[in-house]
Formats: sequence, C-alpha cells, structure tokens
Amino acid sequence: MMDTLAAGPTAGLPDLQLIFFAAGLVVLAGLIAMTEAALAAVSPARAAELARDGARGARTLQAVAGDVVRHLNLLLLLRLLAELTATTLVALVAVDSLGAGWRAALITAGAMTVVSFVVVGVAPRTLGRQHAYAVGRAVAPLVRWLGRALNPLASLLILIGNAVTPGRGFREGPFATQVELRELVDLAEQRGVVEHGERQMIHSVFALGDTIAREVMVPRTEMVWIEEGKTLSQALTLFLRSGFSRIPVIGESVDDVLGVLYLKDLIRRTRGGDPRDHQTPVAELMRPATFVPESKPVDDLLSEMQAARNHLVIVVDEYGGTGGLVTIEDILEEIVGEITDEYDVERPPVEHLEDGSVRVTARLPVENLGELFDTDLPTDEVETVGGLLAQSLGRVPIPGAQAEVAGLRLLAEGTTGRRNRIDTVLVSRVEPGDEPERAGSAGSRDNQTRTEERQPADA
Repeated sequence: MMDTLAAGPTAGLPDLQLIFFAAGLVVLAGLIAMTEAALAAVSPARAAELARDGARGARTLQAVAGDVVRHLNLLLLLRLLAELTATTLVALVAVDSLGAGWRAALITAGAMTVVSFVVVGVAPRTLGRQHAYAVGRAVAPLVRWLGRALNPLASLLILIGNAVTPGRGFREGPFATQVELRELVDLAEQRGVVEHGERQMIHSVFALGDTIAREVMVPRTEMVWIEEGKTLSQALTLFLRSGFSRIPVIGESVDDVLGVLYLKDLIRRTRGGDPRDHQTPVAELMRPATFVPESKPVDDLLSEMQAARNHLVIVVDEYGGTGGLVTIEDILEEIVGEITDEYDVERPPVEHLEDGSVRVTARLPVENLGELFDTDLPTDEVETVGGLLAQSLGRVPIPGAQAEVAGLRLLAEGTTGRRNRIDTVLVSRVEPGDEPERAGSAGSRDNQTRTEERQPADA
C-alpha cells in the first residue's frame, strides 16, 4: 500500500508537466497568430514612411512587409507545429488518465478546439489587427531572423505539397492574404460599414495587380491615328471629329508609331492665325511616344505613367508590332467603372430584346456572356464574344455570319472602324428542332448596317 501511495503522486508529475508544456505551446501559437494578423494588415508604404521618420524597428518591418508572403508561409508552419504538438501532448495525458478509447479522443478534440479558437483564433488576431504596426515593429527582427534560418524548410515543404497536388501549384504557396481581405470587405458591406460601390472599387483594386496592359488597351483596329505627312490643319479636323486630345502619329504603317500629337500643342502653335502654321507637318510638333509590352501589369504601368506625367502609352505585342494604346482613363475605368463624357455615344454592352435574344458588344468578355445564359463557354483561346464567333467560323466574321456554340446562336451585326469589324453580336438560345440559317439570311435585321467612322480617310 505504501508503494501504491508513493507511485500515485510520482505518476501524476509527468502529466502535469505535459499540460504546462502544451499550454505554453498554445500561447506560442497565439503569439504567432497575432504576428500573422499584424503582418497581413501592414502596408509596405506605411512601413516605409515610419522608417523615414526613424521609428524603432520600422526599417526591419519594411523589409519583412516587402516579402510578406514568404514570412507568412513560415509563420503558418510554426503555428501549425505548435498547435499540433500541443494537441498531441493533451492527447497523451487524456489517454494516460482515461485509457485509450473514444472518450479520450473526444475530450482532447473538444478541449483543444475551444482553446485554439479562443487563444489562437480570436484574441491574438484581434490584437494583431488592432495594433498592427506596434506588433509588427516589435516582432519584425525575430521574424526576419526566422525567415533567414527556416525559409529553406518552408520552401521545401511547399515544393513537396505542389508535387503531390494535382494540377499546377503555387510557387510561393497558396497562403495568400488578399482572400482574407476580400472576405473582410464583403463582411464590412453586409454590416453596413462600406457601401456596395466602395466594395466593388476595393475588389477592383485587388484585381488591378493581376491585370495586364493587353486587357485594358484600345486595340489597334480601333485606334485613331494620323500620318506624319498630314498638316496641323488636317490634324485639327481629326481632333474635332474624333473628340480625342492625344493622337498617335505613324510613319509607313500603324506598326510604325513615331510619336504622339497633343491638341494643346496644336492650339498653341496655330492660335496666332499665321496660315503657314496651319500647313506645318504634324511630325514637327509631335512628342516622343512611350512604348510598353502588352504583358505589363496595369498597377505598375499606372505608377510609371503617374511618375512620368504621361497620359498615353503605345502597347507593343510580342512580335514588335503595335497592339493598341492605353490611357490613364482606361486604367481608372478598371477601378471606378466606365467613364463617359458629353461627347461619348453611350452604347450598352448588353441589351435584352423582346424575343428573348440578347444583343451584346463584340468586345464583351466570354465569361459575361456565359453568366447571362447560365452556360459554360470555351475561354481558353479567346476572351471576347467577337473572338468566340471568329473561332467558331474559322474566319473573320462579317455582318450576317452566324455560328452555334454551346447551345447558343451567335449572329454578327453591324460594323465599325476602317477594317469593317463587327460591332455587336445577337445571341439567342438554340431551340430543339431549329434549323441553322444561312449566313446571309439575316441581312434584314435592324442595326445590321450600323457603322461608325473612327478614322477619316483624309484627315
């Protein structure tokens, strides 16, 4: 009996130590979660401003915020390690006290779920977001040191995860912070903190970094340009007819952009009334053009255009030809939506007709058309409805040309521009038993011959 009494307290000491050790790991996981939340809320620009002001730890925080994804991956790894180790230790204590069985497993799962949710999931994250920059400056040196020491391990585990995951993995891991921020914005709208329009603008800002110049540019087929040999008098006529204040100047072809002519420069030159000024070639007054590749991210392009005080750039495709042009207005429209002025002819991108069909612009994204008719459309090789029609036909569509794609009938309508491109597409569902119409049988439809002159033949 003396041996039994002596064995009781001695056997309880290891369990008590395991409980204390598990509690310490849970607290450590909470601190890591607080650091995660703080770094996710830190702005690199704000961190740079604090560094310029000489705030303690701000320079290190700026370095961490500049590569925040890599450090968040490491923190996630350490937090999972701490939480899982604490859960294992609690499970060992439960098994030692209650025996191996479902009761020990149930108690362990329930206790650790509650503790992790409160101590790791709620309280520290709230503190981290409330005091993001204070927490960030305090922990940035340690996080940076851990990043240097343990980043190879995190990178190796990401590679292993990508190797065993079907499909294409993510080089920096799938742990992005934008998703959480998007969800927070949606939640803020539901609670009335932000308006619907503000939520859309914030989401558009997030998407701006994933958008390239080719997606927002005015295509070369819709560009308004002028030859270098034209006079300022002809250029003024073109400015007035087009409504633009900046027009590219070309040489032998549209692929040979020499510069950009500004309406303000033309007015300053010709306001004196000297007839000789009106006969000056536009090549003498044009300014140098700025060229960017079509793969240029739009957010970087906007920053560069702001820094250079440049409102128009020429987009070059992969073959060195002119792909189109981008203005600051085109980029801002990606954030705030379509911008129109008193001289713009408003043409709705989607028009529902009485017979159930829909008239859409040829530049409408294929995804939007699929949402209108609740159907899946091929988007691998084409982006617009006009491109989808051309792909289905195997040639450039002309007014009256039609094709059937995924249960939808696409009919080309109207033309625009100098190259006689289709302007709108009439889309309707293919009803069972319908016989396909010939391409030329729809010539009597309304708006079939609508045209728009974008570039005068003799400006």
